[in-house]
Amino acid sequence: MYSSELKALKKAGRFRERKIFDENVIDMASNDYLGLSNSKKQFKKAIKLVKKYDTLTSKASMLVNGYHPIHKKFEDTMAKQNGFEDGIVVGSGYLANMALIEALVRKGDMLFIDEEYHASGVMASELLEDRVVKFKHNDAKDLQQKLEEYPAKRQVVAVEGIYSMGGDLCEKEIFSIVDEYKTLFIVDEAHSSGVVGKKLLGVFEYYDIAINERHIKMGTLGKAYGSYGAYILASSHIVSFLVNRGKPIIYSTAPSVFDTALALVNFKDIQKSAKRYNKKIKKRQSILFKVLGIKSSSLIFPIEMPNNQSTQSMQKKLLKEGYLVGAIRQPTVKRPIMRLIPNVGVKIDSIVSAIELIKEDLIQ
Repeated sequence: MYSSELKALKKAGRFRERKIFDENVIDMASNDYLGLSNSKKQFKKAIKLVKKYDTLTSKASMLVNGYHPIHKKFEDTMAKQNGFEDGIVVGSGYLANMALIEALVRKGDMLFIDEEYHASGVMASELLEDRVVKFKHNDAKDLQQKLEEYPAKRQVVAVEGIYSMGGDLCEKEIFSIVDEYKTLFIVDEAHSSGVVGKKLLGVFEYYDIAINERHIKMGTLGKAYGSYGAYILASSHIVSFLVNRGKPIIYSTAPSVFDTALALVNFKDIQKSAKRYNKKIKKRQSILFKVLGIKSSSLIFPIEMPNNQSTQSMQKKLLKEGYLVGAIRQPTVKRPIMRLIPNVGVKIDSIVSAIELIKEDLIQ
């Protein structure tokens, strides 16, 4: 039924498919920044936590009878450690962005969204029709100009703490501008929580930003926190509004109890071992800069490729040597890249070998 469309995707080098990779392959493609996906010790801790309760699964929406004590414990822990009044756990980062943007931008409001914001936020913004303004990527001056140009009852700004494809941090000046204009400020910390900041709490901590009632932090559990799901941190007023108006929160089964427990024990481990993790992160950043000349404050290293075909060929070459690196193509990015993640769970020797192979191929 869609054979012609699939054929066109294959011809353009944009065809995607699910694959089960050999478990022995060295993973430098996923967002498992701290290598916690392989920690059986943490997994057992989560099992032990869940088994303290008679109810082991979510059963229903959080507003019916799906709200579990572990959900509450996770929310309270995250809010307290990040300096927010309240929090709510959500099924996924995609649902969190859909809930935030669709619910908070009301009639007479205006959303100002970075042009490279995650696809989930872009999709949510399409529901708002004429209440959306995109500003140039990470461009504080362009944001300020558009805030002046489009006054509204409420102005809402949405950015990412670290951008998922480029690995660049949100400019600190943007924090100053949203504070000056008193806008609501959504920061998607999916790729920054667990990666930057003294305690690895994310970009708010990294820039030493004092949290106020207009700040909203969203993050996922499926990256540095080694689990699945998401969370939203904000003032108790905004969290209450989301509980009442956020459709993905109201009409979805509550997030997995076990996954929330796993994220909780992992978060506590990260806080306890932040100094050690930070040291390993900085070591990997310095190696990438030394070998490839790519400087990054994150653990995302995009390596531009000539075209889609060369990107796929490079991935296959690396796989033959036992390394998995992301081959990212359009429409996810404007130009194809190898997206290398030197996560903390990968040994330094393996990282060096993989990037030397990439460098060798690029020079030829």
